Amino acid sequence: MNIELLLGFIALCTSIVAGVFGFGGGMLLIAILPVFLPPSLLIPIHGITQLASNSSRMLFSLTDVKWSLLPKFFIGSLVGTLLFGYIIYNMPTTYLPLAIGLYILLNLWSPDFSKFMRRFESYYVIGFSQTGLGLIVGATGPLSLSILTKQLQSKDEIIATSSLFMTISHLAKIPVFLAIGAALLTHLNLIVTMVLGSVLGSYVGTKLRLKADNDKLVWLIKILLTLLAIHMIANVFW
Repeated sequence: MNIELLLGFIALCTSIVAGVFGFGGGMLLIAILPVFLPPSLLIPIHGITQLASNSSRMLFSLTDVKWSLLPKFFIGSLVGTLLFGYIIYNMPTTYLPLAIGLYILLNLWSPDFSKFMRRFESYYVIGFSQTGLGLIVGATGPLSLSILTKQLQSKDEIIATSSLFMTISHLAKIPVFLAIGAALLTHLNLIVTMVLGSVLGSYVGTKLRLKADNDKLVWLIKILLTLLAIHMIANVFW
């Protein structure tokens, strides 16, 4: 029971982080969970918790979601899930974080690269990449967030729409959940505790974000995304 409450509290704190900045909570959680859970439960429980965190964060900011972007992202996600689900066991993934990190850095800070990529940039491609790669490397939310940060002016629209996209990406992991359904049922109390913590954290994080200055928070998101990208690149070599 102590472990369940502790993990529920950790889910609460990481969900607050995601509620304020739009990302980061899931990465913190995936870094902490191996201390408490065996590898076989790590991805499913993390996925369920993040599904609750992202979907509730979206619901708490429902009026800020840019629904017009959903159809293209969803179609791309569907194709990405089918393709990456098929080749997941035959695809080398060592250098994927390097590619993602470089893409984020150039997309955020290089006007020439951003202008060039705008010819090919679409939410079909982002849905395909974020959801497909999410089955392999996990932390792909910044892919869509880096583009939303360029195209949307409001921090609330950016984070609410990103939450919608990440909800879809986590839904793609449902086959993984079903494959070990029996094992998850034996940890139902833990899952419920962490889900409740995530939802409460989303509520608190959303309230804190709504009070934050729009321009300052958007710039802070860009800085944090930059640090994340540098970390992803460094981890490939060290």
